[in-house]
Formats: sequence, structure tokens, C-alpha cells
Amino acid sequence: MKDTYMQKKEDLVRNWYVIDAEGQNLGRVATKVAHILRGKHKPTFTPHVDCGDYVIVINASKVNLTGNKLTDKIYYNHSGYTGGLRERTAREMKEKYPVEMVERAVKGMLPKGRLGRQMYKKLFVYADANHPHAAQQPVEYTK
Repeated sequence: MKDTYMQKKEDLVRNWYVIDAEGQNLGRVATKVAHILRGKHKPTFTPHVDCGDYVIVINASKVNLTGNKLTDKIYYNHSGYTGGLRERTAREMKEKYPVEMVERAVKGMLPKGRLGRQMYKKLFVYADANHPHAAQQPVEYTK
């Protein structure tokens, strides 16, 4: 009888992928990115090991939101002080903080805890098409 294959940290080979978010829906891009960060696109996926790849998301400012989300969706932050709740609409986030908007969408789809935080560190989001990771020779992700 064959044993189930378990990926080891030492045997990992990490690739770099570029995803262009221009004209794509926010949730669709975020699920694709979270899938790669977790390593679920690999046949050697192991749930308790961070076996995912690095992901660079470009053109975050040109991502789409469907329906009335630009006016109805609200992002909340709290400073921890009394009266420290800050509310921003999705339109405001898209105009001023597009990188944070994409990062939040992806972070919510990753596991909570130590492993999820480790996966999140492999995500790089940029508002325009320029990124400083040319030396890593990233490949355009198509699927």
C-alpha cells in the first residue's frame, strides 16, 4: 500500500508569478492569488506546509467591482481608541488605496494563524504595471 505524499519544507521549489488585475473582478483575482499562495495549484499540496509560490499583482488600481459595491461596500478600521472607528467606501479605497484593497481581499481568503501570515508575506501588490521584481524572472500566470 502506498503512503500519502507529504511535502517537506526542505524540498520546496518556489516560483514567481505575475497576475495582471486590469479589467478583472476583485474577488476573482483574489481567489486566484490565494490559490497560488497556498500552493493548491501544485500536485504536492500539503495543508500544514507553506508550499505556495510568490505572487506579484500589478494594475491593482484598475480592478473592477460589480454592482453597487463602489458606494455600498464599506471598509472598517479601528485604532483601538474610543471613537477610533474609520469607515471608507470602496470607491475611496480604489482611488486612494488600491493596493490595500487587493491585499485585504486576498488576506481574508488565506488561513488564519501562523501559516496564513507566512503565506501572506509572499504577496506583492502594485497599483500600476511597474514592479521591482524583474531579477526574480516572474512568469505571467494564465488560468
